[in-house]
Amino acid sequence: MSEHNNHDAQHQGEKPVKRREMSRRQFLSYTLGGAGAFMGAGMIVPMLRFAIDPVLQPKTQAAWVKVVEASKITDVPTSFKFKVHQVDGWYESDPELEAWISKDKSGNVFALNPTCKHLGCTVNWNANPEFKDQYFCPCHGAHYTADGKNLAVAPLPLDQYDLKVENGFVYLGQLGPNKRV
Repeated sequence: MSEHNNHDAQHQGEKPVKRREMSRRQFLSYTLGGAGAFMGAGMIVPMLRFAIDPVLQPKTQAAWVKVVEASKITDVPTSFKFKVHQVDGWYESDPELEAWISKDKSGNVFALNPTCKHLGCTVNWNANPEFKDQYFCPCHGAHYTADGKNLAVAPLPLDQYDLKVENGFVYLGQLGPNKRV
């Protein structure tokens, strides 16, 4: 009898194992929830790829664009307009850009972007009689030297285009910070 009491004492602290069975309602909830999540992921993944894919594409350098004959360039800055093909994500366009191209005292050709570094207005050469032989911004009075050096108001010099002269033509490339000043 003592063996029987020991055996009962050992099993008194343990609860009997109950098997839980899944109800039909739980089975349908799990099945429909899983199928809905699978279909939702099937719709969201292509949308995410569409939105993120342009960001993951490698950046390319700007292509060289033929702008003007080299013989037309003088030591006085002259405005030239040109079109570039650009791709912004999924949108392709051909905007018209402008560059002020001239020669320095050594005869080297250079091109400046006419966008003022103060607030983005367009600068013009000799546009104000007070600032002779300078680029002048009509919006807030910023002015620059022929090399694009900022003299007043603007915090930075005008940006400069990469430039090459080939087969008698001036080609413009990537826009970057001014290396002349």
